[in-house]
Amino acid sequence: MGKFPIFFLLLGIAALAAALFGALHNQLSYTMGPTYFTAFKFDQFQIADGTPPRLGAAYVGVMASWWMGPIIGLPAFLYGLFAVPSARTYFAAGCGAVFTVIFLATFGALAGLIGGLVADTTGLLDPYLNFRDGPTRSDFLRAGFMHDASYLAGALGLIAAVFPIRRGRKIDLHRAEVRTEGGVSP
Repeated sequence: MGKFPIFFLLLGIAALAAALFGALHNQLSYTMGPTYFTAFKFDQFQIADGTPPRLGAAYVGVMASWWMGPIIGLPAFLYGLFAVPSARTYFAAGCGAVFTVIFLATFGALAGLIGGLVADTTGLLDPYLNFRDGPTRSDFLRAGFMHDASYLAGALGLIAAVFPIRRGRKIDLHRAEVRTEGGVSP
């Protein structure tokens, strides 16, 4: 397979990985803050009454995140399309970029959860927040912080995703150099 079809395959993998991350992320955030979903996100995403809450949370996660994968991956995948000589290395490096972003988003979600727990325990943000007609204070802080922090970490993935692509380029260039030095033309 050539590099151009791999570019589109990587965009699809990034969308699928982001959707799966969103669905799994929302299982944890639903556990930490169920009213964040039942009083806020389910209305926002028009989840039908009677939908099992875990299924609704997974659906919200898929719909809220699938598009982030291709957007975050696009710069790195475009760079790799032109910079990495081998299609096989390009694919591997692109998958590495997806893994890097998912790792960062996971770390961000967990850091957000810790931040939400701290904000919940200390009441630090209470003067700035109004919880009358929405999720409970604790649920909003825990699940909301998780969501915001994972988006922020995913956005940092725009930069981090380039590093596996650069490594793939270096590997391919080194292989070509070794072949040339060994008397085999590339």
